[in-house]
Amino acid sequence: MAAIIPIRGSDLEFDNGTFDSAGFAANALSNWKALAAVIDHTLLKPEATRAQVEELCHQALRYRFACAMINPIWVPTAVGILAGTGVPVGVVIGFPLGASLISTLRYEADAVTRLGAREVDMVLPIGQLKSGNHQAVHQAVESAATVVHHRGALLKVILETCLLTVEEKLRAAEIAILAGADFLKTSTGFSTSGATAADVALLRGVAGARSGVKASGGIRTLAEVRTLLEAGANRIGASASVAIVRELGAE
Repeated sequence: MAAIIPIRGSDLEFDNGTFDSAGFAANALSNWKALAAVIDHTLLKPEATRAQVEELCHQALRYRFACAMINPIWVPTAVGILAGTGVPVGVVIGFPLGASLISTLRYEADAVTRLGAREVDMVLPIGQLKSGNHQAVHQAVESAATVVHHRGALLKVILETCLLTVEEKLRAAEIAILAGADFLKTSTGFSTSGATAADVALLRGVAGARSGVKASGGIRTLAEVRTLLEAGANRIGASASVAIVRELGAE
């Protein structure tokens, strides 16, 4: 029988610390530079070219986005452009299906952080979660977290909330935090839908101040960003990042 990691219901009400969503949102939306600092500037399309990745990195540097988020094959290119600038390179692993072997996740995490990636977004093993094998989910996240943290990098765990029931979202969020996630992330942007304010609020309710919450998937406007920040996100993932900060006055 699969091991079950319980959800401590009382944790949703106390002992998680508090996160001031309204205050964080007000600060992030106070000017375009503050907003850029909480956006992962993202290019994960399989057909992305070297020239497009280079452009993404130059935009990340120009606007000082939170990071430049790319696929693993482009880490050397991005690190070559952004090394020493203070803008980190972010990368996805186990992406977008969440169906990799634990050994593969560890290898990917080690490889990309050795190359210089400082933020790693992994997809939680969705099928294992839905099968009730919570111990396998915990082991997968913990294995990646151990490698990523050893390299001094951050781990964001993508739940792919559009594929989960409310119960599964709650359990996945708690497992990910207990296994070492620095952020809970809503979506890959490659499934049936992306970030919603309801899912962000749910994840923040579980996390409290124990982890960050990243909203990603289908975010294209400043109005959408505002809604998600006010719901509890403290990081946004978007490919429309430049257009979004220009809505707030960037040139």
